[in-house]
This record gives sequence, C-alpha cells and structure tokens, in this order.
Amino acid sequence: MVDYEVTVYTDDRVNASTVNPVHIKLVGTNGDSERTWLKSLIIFRGSVTTYTVSCPNSLGHLVLIELDKWQFFLLPGDAWFLNKVEIKSPEKDIYIFPVYCWINDSETHRFREGTALKVFDENSSIGQYAREQELSQRRADYRWNSYYPGTPHAIKADGALSLPDELQFSFTKTTEIAFSTATGLAELQLKGLLDNPENWESLDDINDVFRHKGTPLSDYVQEHWKEDWLFAYQFLNGGNPTLIRRCKTLPENFPVTDDMVFIPDGSNLSQELTQGNIYLSDYKNLDGLPANIVQGIQQYLTAPLVLLHKRPDDKLMPIAIQLKQTPAEDNPIFLPTDSTYDWLTAKIFVRSADFSEHQLNAHLLRTHLLAEVFVVSLLRNLPMVHPLYKLLIPHTRYTLHINEIGRIRLIGPTGVFTNFAAAGGRETMLKIMARSLSSITYRSLCIPDDIADRDLQDVPNFYYRDDGLQLWNIIFKFVQGVIQYYYKNDKKVARDSELQTWIADIFEHAFLSQPQTGIPQRFTAVPELVKFATMVIFTCSCQHAAVNNGQFDFCGWMPNTPATLQRPPPTEKGTTSEATMLQTLPPINVTARGMATAWLLSRQSSDFVPLGHYPEEHFSEAIPRQLQKEFKVELDRLSITINERNKSLEIPYTYLDPKNVENSVAI
Repeated sequence: MVDYEVTVYTDDRVNASTVNPVHIKLVGTNGDSERTWLKSLIIFRGSVTTYTVSCPNSLGHLVLIELDKWQFFLLPGDAWFLNKVEIKSPEKDIYIFPVYCWINDSETHRFREGTALKVFDENSSIGQYAREQELSQRRADYRWNSYYPGTPHAIKADGALSLPDELQFSFTKTTEIAFSTATGLAELQLKGLLDNPENWESLDDINDVFRHKGTPLSDYVQEHWKEDWLFAYQFLNGGNPTLIRRCKTLPENFPVTDDMVFIPDGSNLSQELTQGNIYLSDYKNLDGLPANIVQGIQQYLTAPLVLLHKRPDDKLMPIAIQLKQTPAEDNPIFLPTDSTYDWLTAKIFVRSADFSEHQLNAHLLRTHLLAEVFVVSLLRNLPMVHPLYKLLIPHTRYTLHINEIGRIRLIGPTGVFTNFAAAGGRETMLKIMARSLSSITYRSLCIPDDIADRDLQDVPNFYYRDDGLQLWNIIFKFVQGVIQYYYKNDKKVARDSELQTWIADIFEHAFLSQPQTGIPQRFTAVPELVKFATMVIFTCSCQHAAVNNGQFDFCGWMPNTPATLQRPPPTEKGTTSEATMLQTLPPINVTARGMATAWLLSRQSSDFVPLGHYPEEHFSEAIPRQLQKEFKVELDRLSITINERNKSLEIPYTYLDPKNVENSVAI
C-alpha cells in the first residue's frame, strides 16, 4: 500500500464550515483511488486538516480530484467553502488543486491540478474529458440574455440570489449593504425628506439638512461649486473624465466667434484654437431624447456643448456653453460675462447632462455591462485550468451580483434612476446606451490610445490620465509576463481554440458583432492577446474606480450634479434668478434619494480586495506567482508616488491610487 497525504484548506468566511460527510477520490494517469471519507465530524471554517488516502499502488501523475458532500441522516444540508486541496504523493511530489467555490449539493465535483494547461496541452484522456465536462456544465449554468435592445447582453438569471453561490456577495458584504441602505433611508425618513416633494427654498436649507454627512471633497465642492475653475476641473478629474477632447476646429453647430469670448493676454479664440489651447465636451448622445416625468412633473434634459480654454497659467476655464445641439435664436450661447444666474444656470444644465452621460455611458455601459460580458464569457469558455482563466478570474468577483442588483434597484421599473433621473425613462435610457455602444471603439477602452485620440497628452493637471497611464503600463507588464510564459509564440495563441471562442463570444455579446468597434474577433499573435487582457483588467478595476469612487464627492452636494431638472433651459438671456434656479433644481425627496444612492455606491466594503492582491491562489507555477508579487510591489510604489503628489494638491486625486482600486466591478 502507498499513502497520499491530503491537506484540506477550508475558507475562513462566515458559514464556510460543514457538518456533512465529505469524500474524496484521487485520479491519476495510472489509476484512481477509492472514494475515501475524510473522517471529521465537522470541518470548521478556517481549518487546515490533513488526512490519509491509501492506495494499492501509485496513481502516477495526479490529474484531478473528485469531491462530494452528502447530507447525513438528520444532519442539516449545508454549504462548504473549500479553498484548495494539497496532496503529497508517495514520491514526495506536491500537487495543489485550486477550488475556491461553495460545495452545497450532493453531486460529484471535479477539480484539476493547478498547473495551467491550454487545450492542446492536454495529454491525457482523463484531463480532456474533465475539461469538456466542466465547460458543458458552465454553459448550462451561465446563459446569455438580452435585457435591453442595442446594449450588451447579460447573464440569464432570476435575480442575484439565483446566481451560483460563489458568484454572490459574501455574508459580510450582504450584511453591510443591507445595514447601510436601511439606516440611511431610515434617517432620511425620520427627517421627513423621502416623502417631501416640495422645492428647496434656499441653498442653505440643503446644507442644513445634509450637514456632517459629506466627505472632505464633497464639502469642498459645496463651498466652491459655483466657481468656473472647479466646473472645468471636473472634466479632467471628476466622475466623468472620458468626454473632454482637444478642439482644433469648432463644430459647425457651435458658432462661437472671436468677439463673443474673452481670451486674456491679447489673444483670441482663433489663435487659441490653432495653438491647441481649446477643449470641447459634447453631449450629443443626449440630443433629441424625451426627458423623464418625475412625480407627475415633466423634467428636462439637454445636450450641451461646452468650450474650455487652457490659460497661460495652465488653468482650464469654461468660455462658452450652448445647451442644445442645434443653433437657434432660442438657444443662446452662454458666456462667463453674462449675468451671474444666466451663467450659473447654464453650468447647472451641463452638470445635469453630465450626470446622465456619466451614469449611463462612462459608468454603467463601459464598466459594469462590459465587465459582465467579460465575466460570463470567461466562465462559459475557459476552464479553471486555462492560464487566462487563472489570470482574469480575480477581476470577476461580485460583478454579476452587483449588476443583478443594479438592474432591479437602479434601472428597473422601481429603480432610483428610473424614477428620479431626467434620463430614467426606458426609451431615453436605452437610446443613450445604444448610441454610446455604437460609438465605442477598442481604442477608447485602452487608455493610452484613448488619451492620444482625444489629443490630451499634454493638458496640465490631468491626474486621471497620469495615474491611469501608469496603471495601464504596470498591468501591461504583468499581463505580458504571464501570457508570454504560457504562449511562447504566435502559433500557440492562434492554435488555442478555447481562446478563440472566448474572444468571439465577447465580440458578439458585448459589442453586438459590430466590426467598426475594432474589437478583435480572433487572436493571431501574442501582443494582441496581451493588449486585450490588459484592457479587460484595466476596465474591471481601474476604469471602474475612476468613474465610480468619486460619485458622492461630486454628487453629494446636489446643485453641483443634479440628477434631473424641473424647468426648461432658458431660451433667452436675462431671465434667470436665484428663485428660478431653485425651481429648476430637484425637489427635496428626489435630492434625498439621489444623495443616499451616491453615498451607498461610493462606500468601500470591508471585504474590499485591492488591485494586485490575490487571496485566492489560482496559479501553482513559480514564475506566475513571482510575477504577481512583482506586480504588487510596483503598485505599492505607484501608491507612494501618488500620495506624495497629492500632498501638494488642493484637491488630492485618489481614485486611481492602487490602494483604492478594487480588483473587480464589485459595487
């Protein structure tokens, strides 16, 4: 007889223990062990327990293990979260089997030895069969559904709780979200805010109600939100840094002339355009769409064009705003030289439009919905033993769960966005997302290409660009190291049929098979795969952090970023006042719900996993594990650099500090 030393690592999360009998079977190239009971009355959470499995002869190279957990007589059925199994063979070889999932049924589950294998590397019929069975089961579990025409497809599920257990929030995260939501809404209810449809009587009233509920930056925004420099700053480093671009030629529908705008130091608009000092933000995606009706009152949504000027002191300042796309007498171009409330009202309409563009395009579409396709495609097409699965699976945590919640609580029929945002009407919301998807290009998802295409390489004080490019380069280096370890040449990439099915699935279900996006439809070379995998990781971690984490900072003070507006935009100058501004802003209950939602979505969970941290050990080989360590070291260095820079900034830019970037779209 020969003995195999089997060590079982149970996770330390809540409810990870089991009282049910667990059995294991070892499968090797020379045969199988008997199905063996792991003799424990209880396998406790956080435990590391060693057992012995005896066999008449050596099983050869271990290929997989089979695990099952059966309900025993009157004992309750329970779920067991197993991290990994480590086996020491009679030949003293160590085999590691990554698991990292809940086992809560009486089925037999197969898990592969941890060495990454591409499909053409399988040299045993046992391994090939297990690979095929795993993908067959995954494709049955993870099916596609088209929720909204013209938008990326999503997982077919009946709510978050119908998802497989390992894709759901932890007990900790579920409890925290439920508690935060309940206490926040209860406080607003006690203050009489949730049911009060009246308009605000003054800005001081808003301040009085939400005093001591802000962040340092939201308090700063409250103090400075009327100032032009902060209005302009948000195009670079606010919640939506993806729209602004350099402007060398004015759009035909934005007829700003030299004599309209004041340019300091004796220059003029034409000269500044030629010298590259003019920038444009164009909200054309919102053009011509009906605004929502909120609480029986028609709301208003504009599609502004905003012209900004980089002054000799490197400060970006707005110089002209047109609130609708088509020039007309009743669509004036507003200027900083106009009356205080004309100019402030124009900026408020821009900020409200930015809320819609940010939430539906930059945030929902370009991070949440694309990430969902990346997750589902990964689970459907790449088995756990595939090297790209091991590379990308940490960046899928909680994404499907949070998206299922969002489809109900945010953009569902009773959702906050649906019922209280200007762009919340179904027709308008879908049209904005469809227009946005049709305008997405592969280059726009890769920050080096996007910055170049928007011609923003040298605009000063652009911290989203500075930090984002450094993060991209660090991720790229890590991804390149891992992929080149497994794919020594282009032929191996082209030969990997699972890889080709994965990218074809993404092209179809994320980008609706639109070739103008430039998204690869297959991979033929190592550099193509490296760039695409870098984009996936960057989108699911860094880009989401950039457009998510500052929501309360910039939306917490509602007048800076109103979700909706109750009066139409002014059609002539000299018709605005403080009273008309207050009548235009959302009423009390809409403000309360919007601010509560922004606060909740900006909170960091206690089980937050930062970029570069890998609590689950999917790689077994030394080189990928070393690359992970080096990746974390480089991220830590960048974090130190960013923190040093931020000490000298009036507004520290923290959203792309690696310590604040979650590994996945998880909130």
